[in-house]
Amino acid sequence: MENGMKYAHILQPLRIGNTVFRNRFFSAPTGLYDLTPDRVPTDDYIAYFERKAKGGCASVNIGECNIDDEGVGSPNSYEVPNLSERKWNKEALGKLADAITRNGAVATIELQKTGRIQSDEPGRMMVLSPSEGPHPYDSRVKCRAMTEEEILHVIDTYASAAEYAKGRGFGMVTVHAGHGWLLHQFHCPNSNRRTDKWGGNPENRCRFTVAVIDEIHRRCGRDFPVEVRISGSEAFEGGYGIEEGVEIAKQLDGHADIIHVSCGNLFSPGTDFHTHPGIFQEEGMNVKYAAEIKKHVKKSYVATIGALTSLDVLEEIVASGKADIVEMARGLICDPDLPIKAKSGREKEARKCLRCFKCVGQDYQDGRLFCAINPSSGKEREAARPPQPLSLRKVLVAGGGVAGMQAAITARGIGHEVILCEKGSELGGVLLCEKDVPFKQRIGDYIERQKYMLEKLGVEVRLNTPVTPELCAEIRPDAIVAALGAVTATPPIPGLDSEKVKTAVEVFTDASLARGKSVILGAGTTGLELAIYLASLGREVRILEARSASEAAGTAGTYAAQLKKYDLTVEYGARADAILSDGVRVRVDEDERFIPCETVINALGMTPRWDEADALRFCAAEFYQIGDCLRARNLMATTSEAWTAARNIGC
Repeated sequence: MENGMKYAHILQPLRIGNTVFRNRFFSAPTGLYDLTPDRVPTDDYIAYFERKAKGGCASVNIGECNIDDEGVGSPNSYEVPNLSERKWNKEALGKLADAITRNGAVATIELQKTGRIQSDEPGRMMVLSPSEGPHPYDSRVKCRAMTEEEILHVIDTYASAAEYAKGRGFGMVTVHAGHGWLLHQFHCPNSNRRTDKWGGNPENRCRFTVAVIDEIHRRCGRDFPVEVRISGSEAFEGGYGIEEGVEIAKQLDGHADIIHVSCGNLFSPGTDFHTHPGIFQEEGMNVKYAAEIKKHVKKSYVATIGALTSLDVLEEIVASGKADIVEMARGLICDPDLPIKAKSGREKEARKCLRCFKCVGQDYQDGRLFCAINPSSGKEREAARPPQPLSLRKVLVAGGGVAGMQAAITARGIGHEVILCEKGSELGGVLLCEKDVPFKQRIGDYIERQKYMLEKLGVEVRLNTPVTPELCAEIRPDAIVAALGAVTATPPIPGLDSEKVKTAVEVFTDASLARGKSVILGAGTTGLELAIYLASLGREVRILEARSASEAAGTAGTYAAQLKKYDLTVEYGARADAILSDGVRVRVDEDERFIPCETVINALGMTPRWDEADALRFCAAEFYQIGDCLRARNLMATTSEAWTAARNIGC
């Protein structure tokens, strides 16, 4: 099939007025907090969005921006650009829009106002809301119903912000009217109990949003595209469903050029996994909302979003008429070149998002977006500067796991001669044990993608070949990358070496090894995912964790819904004292308990292969020790370290 024809529908251009979108791939708002103290975009912030434009997206949305200073105070809203701070943002936003536009994409900006989800500010105990009532999550704050004068002022402010964005070079604005922000609050019958023309039936509840869109078009011109983001369903008990979502969309039809159908209300418990689907949800789980709305919308284009990674799935969505546009957030952090790869027939090179939330978690932590399997993410400015080695080297990579494969791919891409040796019979390292677990199938996709890249780039791969000093003497490499991995940790617990104890790797590989009642030692990511996997197979599992609940809360929170689904609990502060023939002796504070079980599973972490690495340390002029053989850590840190080490070879 001719390049690009396989994905003819998602690669088809789209025109709104005088604006041409080169395909149907839209980079959705991701939010990014890498700003100066004055909330001005940094050069790294600009490079992050420029990279998406270079990758071939039709629209690159920089994410939420406050339209004014009033109501700023919701979680993270102090950390996004504020369009009222024009003296600070004028130059930076112009530079950002230019970086996106000159690379062929439409620069888009998302306009938001917080409304009733604003949190407390010193000296300010009342926040604006559609209706009077209690604050959703801060009992110290009261919500006050907006006056009509205030509503009209906000409409004007939205339009002024859009005019300002257009003046900086942005080609489209997205009006955020979903996820719990102010305009969504007016859409929602639960939060909008007004009896005037701004409340009541769907037409009145959507009047505010319609007025915002129409005023933007009046001030910026009808050819200036306006996208509106809505929640097709709030997806929680007591919230509105798709029927109400359809009514909202019908009111906006013909006013907005694009109706972007998302899902959920981020300020209501339990909707996060709908808005940001995780590893346990199916791909495209929210497409059904856009598909239903598409049946009732006649004048506006409809966009869909939510756990979209596969090019074949994206093509089917547009080809079947479920939506006109596919929007991706995490999927394009994982692989910003997805549109180019679709067009040039390079779909085998595409990375598929693992939905591991490392990107979102890192963003909240330090304002940068890093992907677990795209090591150049968050380092776009660095990645744009190719390494300049003094001379090309012969590189020996010891170990064919995550770190070794990434190091080999990066080094070969620079031009070095690379030999990758793996002592086992298959590439993939410790991740191989998870590739057949249903909710980890994307791990298998990732391993296959890396193997494909090794072959395409011409890396010499030697399986069943342990790297020894003797082999190094034979190959005579200029540089060695030690990526030898780690082994399961064995702390001094009596009986941990008995036959009834299995490692997490062994049980992931063969679940039948977990016989009868099982006790998992360790509630980190591995322990929790293994518990969920075994419970899904109908096995009885208990989870013990020596740390306190507060120390381990960050890990358990990610899996809360699945733990609840399978009635799994983590027993915190429970330290295994001994493994006995019929169970585990456990100490909780000063109390001693006995838990009967047939199988004990060791998920207590990993111990690096330091000695094996040390044996190779002086076998070449350059030596790099990376991945789990340096210190056990997560996938994101491992791939980033491998990428960086390989770029340093010969420099």
